[in-house]
Amino acid sequence: MSNRLFQGLINQMRDSIERNVGVLDEKGTMIANSDPERISEPFPAEISAVLASNIPVVAGGATLCALGGQSGAAEYAVVVDGTDEVAGRYAALCALTLGSVEQFFGERYDRANFIKNVILDNILPGDIFLKTRELHFNNEAPRAVLLIRISDLRDVSVFETVQALFPDKTKDFVVNVSETDIALVKEVRSNQDPRDLEKLARSIADAVSTEYYSQPMIGIGSTVMTVQELANSYKEAQVSLEVGKVFDTEKKIISYDYLGIARLIYQLPKRLCGMFLQEVFKRGTIDSLDQETLFTIQKFFENNLNVSETSRKLFVHRNTLVYRLEKIKKLTGLDLREFDDAIVFKVALMVKKYLDARPVKY
Repeated sequence: MSNRLFQGLINQMRDSIERNVGVLDEKGTMIANSDPERISEPFPAEISAVLASNIPVVAGGATLCALGGQSGAAEYAVVVDGTDEVAGRYAALCALTLGSVEQFFGERYDRANFIKNVILDNILPGDIFLKTRELHFNNEAPRAVLLIRISDLRDVSVFETVQALFPDKTKDFVVNVSETDIALVKEVRSNQDPRDLEKLARSIADAVSTEYYSQPMIGIGSTVMTVQELANSYKEAQVSLEVGKVFDTEKKIISYDYLGIARLIYQLPKRLCGMFLQEVFKRGTIDSLDQETLFTIQKFFENNLNVSETSRKLFVHRNTLVYRLEKIKKLTGLDLREFDDAIVFKVALMVKKYLDARPVKY
């Protein structure tokens, strides 16, 4: 528990309690006090007996009361100046108040830490079940993982900004995964449309870019029904970012559910992809096509292999486009006006992108 939280609570109680109040750690060091000048000073008496006691103890001219941790073992002690009955009541009251707050924040921290271990696969499946019961965690609520990546992250307050967008700490969890990645584990409806998660991701991206002038990339994993499956959703969010970096460089929000054939290509062995390209382009390599030809092919695909519509969009005569398509056929042996050849060429272009991003010798 943060010393600053203890100090903040004592500051709020200072005007209501007429005595000096402080919190000692297990070594007897003052970590919070209503008099800031006394912070870090050692307590003049041994406090091990205090930490083991269930009732207020008088020592060193003050009254102390153990402040129990979540595990039941005392980790801190409240100290109130004075040895009279009033000091004892103050010590007991402060210990009860601070102990309740410490347990609440400690449990919240434990939940976030638990979620982080789950998505990173750092906890055994059997332990997940036991931990969900211990933390009173809903094991079967539908959830999805959104992975927020900010490549030029310099300000740690980005995490706090994202966390502030999801104030319900019992359902939604924001955890730091790395220097550039923040994971959001979001509880959703059982029939949640993946497009709604993209809208949510867009609102997060807008909030971050507005505040920090940095556009994040967000990968969205599929919705899972149990805590045990959250690691899968996190891995899918990672794959979404990696696939998007290769195939959809303009997109900043990529959902695993809509990766399509790009997901299949990404999971293929690179050597197999290289063999596929060699097989498709027997007459000549794809590198023999210039940028104008590749742009023509892209527009032809965008217009569903419609020659007339493509020529209109390119502002060229229909015969000019036909000539270009014949040239492509001569170079590659593939007639893009034929559906089967067009599919092969489209996949080959994506495979080429994949290999350019992840080169391999073949």
